[in-house]
Amino acid sequence: QVQLVESGGGLVQAGGSLRLSCAASGRTFSIDAMGWFRQAPGKEREFVAAIRRSGISTYYADSVKGRFTISRDNAKNTVYLQMNSLKPEDTAVYYCAAKRLTSTGSYYTGYDYWGQGTQVTVSS
Repeated sequence: QVQLVESGGGLVQAGGSLRLSCAASGRTFSIDAMGWFRQAPGKEREFVAAIRRSGISTYYADSVKGRFTISRDNAKNTVYLQMNSLKPEDTAVYYCAAKRLTSTGSYYTGYDYWGQGTQVTVSS
């Protein structure tokens, strides 16, 4: 099993920045990709960004490209999401997720482990 704990959420004005962190523990050697998803009130959870274990390959939703940057520090078993130029529509609960090495499918879906989420609120 892998445990994921997010931190760094909060309230920020439009145009501001936040940095989310997600610390993984447990069987971290079994993880390939780590990603971020979000769910706004009344909406389905959606993919935000993901990064392969190597840290070289990254994937982003069109809505955040050019504003958000995902990175990871494998020595610390931590993934980060730097969010710049935040908009009110970025308001959501942000979830960290991890995908096993043995899992198949794209890096946009099919994640095996999930954190509890952290609230991000962007005021206009």
